[in-house]
Amino acid sequence: MKYLKYILMSVCVSFTLTTLQAQPLKSRVQKSKATTAKTGQKSTAAYSRAELMFPKSVEVPAEVVWRRDIYRTIDLTDGGNAALYYPLTPQGNQVNLFTLLFQLINQGKIAVYRYNTDGLENFDKDNRMHFKEMLDRYNIPYEVAGNTIRVDNIDIPSNEVLSYYVKESSYYDQNTATYNSRVTALCPVLHRADEFSVDAVKYPLFWVKYDEIATYLAGHDLMTSDLNNAARMSMADFFDTNKYKGKIYMTTNMQGKTLQEYCPTDSLLSKEQDRIEKEMKDFESHIWQEPVDSVELAKQDSINAAMGSKKAKKAARAARKNASKSSNSKSGGSASSGPRVSVRRQRH
Repeated sequence: MKYLKYILMSVCVSFTLTTLQAQPLKSRVQKSKATTAKTGQKSTAAYSRAELMFPKSVEVPAEVVWRRDIYRTIDLTDGGNAALYYPLTPQGNQVNLFTLLFQLINQGKIAVYRYNTDGLENFDKDNRMHFKEMLDRYNIPYEVAGNTIRVDNIDIPSNEVLSYYVKESSYYDQNTATYNSRVTALCPVLHRADEFSVDAVKYPLFWVKYDEIATYLAGHDLMTSDLNNAARMSMADFFDTNKYKGKIYMTTNMQGKTLQEYCPTDSLLSKEQDRIEKEMKDFESHIWQEPVDSVELAKQDSINAAMGSKKAKKAARAARKNASKSSNSKSGGSASSGPRVSVRRQRH
């Protein structure tokens, strides 16, 4: 009996010590959560859950045999892109694209990068733009309360963001034998009239990596039809399926020039845009006809341009041969013609 009491007392003491040891750890966890809430930093656990619920889109592989990067401008006044513009002010869970990006930046969940004069995205750490820097640069009202920055919904300039710059990468993945076209970067553009001009001036705000915002875009849907208000899709699907409409304004090239820099007139600009679009479609359709070798395709294009296609050469030889036969038949055939003379080329 005494032995049984001794065992029970040992168990109780062990349980009490375990509880006392675990208590400080719990308080540290709560303090860590409170610190995270004060500093506005994202919770790793919450972010992981968001990634599980809304996985990221597939990134562009590092090594592919063919790739073409183009930049498009998306006009939100175009009916096909208007879904990204409305609602202008948040209505419950419904927000437009810029309001969503604005809130994510303020919460420290995504990183944004300055728009440089060359127009190309630069995702280096030194080029990262802080939220307060953006607010000061574009005169957006805000209030500072401790470590947090508060901006009223009415002060978010989503009504002035009338276009976006989109970097789009089209590539052929030899590992999966697939052709894909994906958005890799976004840049909202502010349209604002100043004191010295009547027309609105465009101010590209910042670049953001698409793969960093794809998880959050998947959790917000938008309306895709004026006739059927039940027709909706997520913002991520809108970009992943290339539902947006945009005109090409630049391509990645060795000289770093935009289309307007070497197309001085609107007609030449339109022709160049159509030519690039046709190149993309021709390459995609060519993939399924024969194996793709981008270097060989480039060589073949040069050969065809300089010498003509093989079919044209065969047709020309056949025409000359038929003309020769016709000439022989008119002159009486081979029997009435003079003796054939064979000339053999010899090496000296």
